[in-house]
Amino acid sequence: MSDALAGRRVLVTAGPTFEDLDPVRFLGNRSSGKMGFAIAAAAHRAGAEVVLVAGPVHLPTPDGVQRIDVRSAAQMHAAVFGALPADVYIGAAAVADFTPARIASSKIKKRPGEDGLTLQLVRTRDILAEVAAATSRPALVVGFAAETDDVDDNARGKLAAKRVDLIAANRVGVSGSGFESDDNTLLVHDAAGHVQLGPASKAEIADRLVALVAARLAQEPR
Repeated sequence: MSDALAGRRVLVTAGPTFEDLDPVRFLGNRSSGKMGFAIAAAAHRAGAEVVLVAGPVHLPTPDGVQRIDVRSAAQMHAAVFGALPADVYIGAAAVADFTPARIASSKIKKRPGEDGLTLQLVRTRDILAEVAAATSRPALVVGFAAETDDVDDNARGKLAAKRVDLIAANRVGVSGSGFESDDNTLLVHDAAGHVQLGPASKAEIADRLVALVAARLAQEPR
């Protein structure tokens, strides 16, 4: 790949977050981190300095990429803002929207006569929206939207609500796309419309997404 991002600093998030309930259990999701890791590798191949904030996944660190491992949404928030400033932020991680109001210090046990368990959850901080609104806002902020239905409508809504430059939307829960798959299809939305990337391997889609980012960034004043 060309040096389209030479001299640029790119911050990428990838993978899930795990929100602990007690020392044994957690709330999580099925994100494998493959898409975010592929993007980090592609950005490095394009000449960028790349920082990758990774949730709990078992993937090798891409060559030349600085990796920061985190577990929870709160830890990912802290790592992201600790890694700013950057020219580009790509939020490919599937960050939990909710986390337990409190973490039990010992294993939550079943009690005789109880038929269920009620958990109190609270909202996590919105990393993508906060990055887009930060005084140290990157020149280009790219979010991801993992959707099971109404992909276009939900992506356009997220683009406006988060005030980001691009939203890369994909359908999850279907074969050959989204979580855990080696392949994907992205609909990349901006204010003017959208372009489809794929279906293809996540590595190929990452290269094409990074090329879009580089082209868009070249239009921005430095």
